[in-house]
Amino acid sequence: MRVATWNVNSLRARLERVEGWLAEVEPDIALLQETKLADDAFPALTFEALGYHCAHHGQGQWNGVAVLSRVGLDDVTVGFADGGDPDVDARLISATCGGMRVSSAYVPNGRAIDDDHYQYKLRWLDRLATHVGTESAANDAVIVGGDYNIAPDDRDVYDPAKFVGATHVSEPERERLAGLVDRGLVDVFRRHHADDRIYSWWDYRAGDFHQGRGMRIDLLMCSEPVVARSRWCLIDRNARKGKQPSDHSPVVLELAD
Repeated sequence: MRVATWNVNSLRARLERVEGWLAEVEPDIALLQETKLADDAFPALTFEALGYHCAHHGQGQWNGVAVLSRVGLDDVTVGFADGGDPDVDARLISATCGGMRVSSAYVPNGRAIDDDHYQYKLRWLDRLATHVGTESAANDAVIVGGDYNIAPDDRDVYDPAKFVGATHVSEPERERLAGLVDRGLVDVFRRHHADDRIYSWWDYRAGDFHQGRGMRIDLLMCSEPVVARSRWCLIDRNARKGKQPSDHSPVVLELAD
């Protein structure tokens, strides 16, 4: 079974590229973020033609998350499984696919340390930890994949000195991410690439992709039963090349049956 997560940065702008990538890589489960579509504009028929069942949680020109599955799609929920108020943004969707409980997560950017959006990001991550605890209590096999907008440690940024005092690398953000580990999730990429400096996001400006100035902020956080089945995990840099790419590359995980 093959699972992927990808911030597509607008399905409207990149649908043809996403179609081509799905046809080539053939993930059984694809977690998409930043679709930037309302639910009634989501191209479900396009994905169904490729063999996928779909679930989407959108809000128009911002945010938006989806689950595509060729191995079943049941018990779809949107937002946090914490009993709290609904999130103001469309940033989280969960479903049961192929015997696993999967969530597609688009963590808030945070903007700047002194911005209110940063505090929203920290609160959002606290709620995600509770969500993970709830899902893990009911399921052994859990994957929470997505754009976390956090580089887990200094291996995951091209030059740590350039990010001092910035979001994505601050201690409170990294502590929240470590809280997901405390809830039983593992950054499966690091199980296969302990020391590699490989990135999943590059700014469009100044040729950052070609200059290697990136960050690894797209993660597949998996429970141990899922990690035990993992054969390999990679970041598909080729998807960042060519005409009008997303600024993110997909992360792909291969699982044994």
